[in-house]
Amino acid sequence: MSRNYILVGIAGSSDRDLVEEAVKKTRRFAQRLSMYKDEVRLLSGGDGGLMRIACEEFVKHGGETIGIIPIEDEERKPGDPRYNPHNTMRILTGVTFQTRSIMLVRSSYSFVVLGGGAGTIIEAYLAYLYAIPLIIMTGTGYPSDNLEKTCIDGYLDHRRITRPYFTRDPEEAADLAYKFGSQRHQH
Repeated sequence: MSRNYILVGIAGSSDRDLVEEAVKKTRRFAQRLSMYKDEVRLLSGGDGGLMRIACEEFVKHGGETIGIIPIEDEERKPGDPRYNPHNTMRILTGVTFQTRSIMLVRSSYSFVVLGGGAGTIIEAYLAYLYAIPLIIMTGTGYPSDNLEKTCIDGYLDHRRITRPYFTRDPEEAADLAYKFGSQRHQH
């Protein structure tokens, strides 16, 4: 019997030296999301940094992850900071980081920003443009924390495509990702 899963996508910094507050929040997020492991699969861009930490925690608590691997990371070996050994499944895309982001976001039923810079922010805007439920964790110490300040009446731009949800609480982010993802999954 085949089963459809709620695909929760994440965006986060792939820096080698991560902001400690974002690391703590990412761990808490993934631990909480693992409560839904029977229904949820965690999607990431497949490489290091916060994505690796989230995948590690999710797998450690019994969940399965899917890494959408850009061509730049296809040949990474264990020991490389961008290599993620916690991808339960790896999808080799053959495309660049930026193009991979489109596949990652469009495949997600809900999308969570864990904290990051330009690449993470681009993925947040992609989720917004594709009307995918978007949860943005704040208080991470990354530039993505400032997205709320740029909102127009609670939206990322004047088109009001989908209202992003901002939270400092990683457990709330996980619960919302599950809730919004399951609502989208039913449609």
